[in-house]
Amino acid sequence: MEFRRAAFADINSIMKIIEQAQAYFKEAGINQWQNNYPNAEIIAEDIDNNHSYVLVNDGNVVATAAVSFDGEATYDIIYQGQWLSDHDYAVIHRLAVDDVYKGQGVSSLVINSVEQLCRNRGVESIKVDTHEGNIAMQKLLRKNKFQYCGIIYLKDGNKRIAFEKILSPDNT
Repeated sequence: MEFRRAAFADINSIMKIIEQAQAYFKEAGINQWQNNYPNAEIIAEDIDNNHSYVLVNDGNVVATAAVSFDGEATYDIIYQGQWLSDHDYAVIHRLAVDDVYKGQGVSSLVINSVEQLCRNRGVESIKVDTHEGNIAMQKLLRKNKFQYCGIIYLKDGNKRIAFEKILSPDNT
């Protein structure tokens, strides 16, 4: 499998995966990624900003994620806890896997690929937030040695739980 920056030609494949995740959240009663978020315009903006990545298997996009090294304003204030570090970090947003590939370790491959991007840039930390009802994402983060840090609030006021992982050269 190849982890690479997404291209505009990938938008339809990315949106198919996003729509699967939106349907899953709706069915599970999780108020995350609803109300036309994320949409193709947001994905195009991610691509334009070089934040959109895809994991490709045999020419097919099987996972997507937005990865930014630009900081995250909503992470400036954390409640009921604290971040593990205060140095440069990567942020993972909009991580989703094609339903056909769920349960095959694909999300962990994406996280491992992001860790390699961080190492290549000398960045020692990854921060992530998720909906408190998104148990699958929380399990994925804990499986990949992220630690719960506290609560952040999105620009729209929605509450999210925050995680961070400190990387070391041999930390996988």
